[in-house]
Amino acid sequence: MMRKILCVATAILMLATVSFSQKAAGAKVDPTKPVRDVFDRLIEGIKQVDAAKVMSVYDNSERTLFFNNNGTATLGWTTMKENREQSYAKTKNVSIDPTGVRVELLSPTSAYVTCKWKQTQEYEGKLEKASGRMTLVFKKIGKDWKVVHLHTSPDAPAANRPVLPSERTTPPQS
Repeated sequence: MMRKILCVATAILMLATVSFSQKAAGAKVDPTKPVRDVFDRLIEGIKQVDAAKVMSVYDNSERTLFFNNNGTATLGWTTMKENREQSYAKTKNVSIDPTGVRVELLSPTSAYVTCKWKQTQEYEGKLEKASGRMTLVFKKIGKDWKVVHLHTSPDAPAANRPVLPSERTTPPQS
């Protein structure tokens, strides 16, 4: 009788294991997860004011292009790394909140990420606040996803930066 119970219990355990393994194998893998993981590492690096961590997500190439929040452009990983190191030495207490993060795969080796962001930080002891939109273009290089282009746009550009009439929004009439 004991042997029969043991055999039935073993059979049930084996069937449950096979069934669980089939369900796990059939689970849908999110193909955008590796890109999102790199984006999340970038955000963590910004929060930690860690230039090395931030720059680790970018392609170490002199062709990497950065369209900066202040309307300027920086060409090259080395130049941006030096800029970030200098800036981060004067920065602390960073908070960044990306919202509406969207990851789109364009091919097995290209993707982009878009989001809105709000950031506060202390720079040289003064509180700064900014918000805007960001687009990052990713390329799979070897086994790693790397950012090859960053474009940031502020929600409230400086008054001395012209905005074309076609890009202006009209506030709703009350």
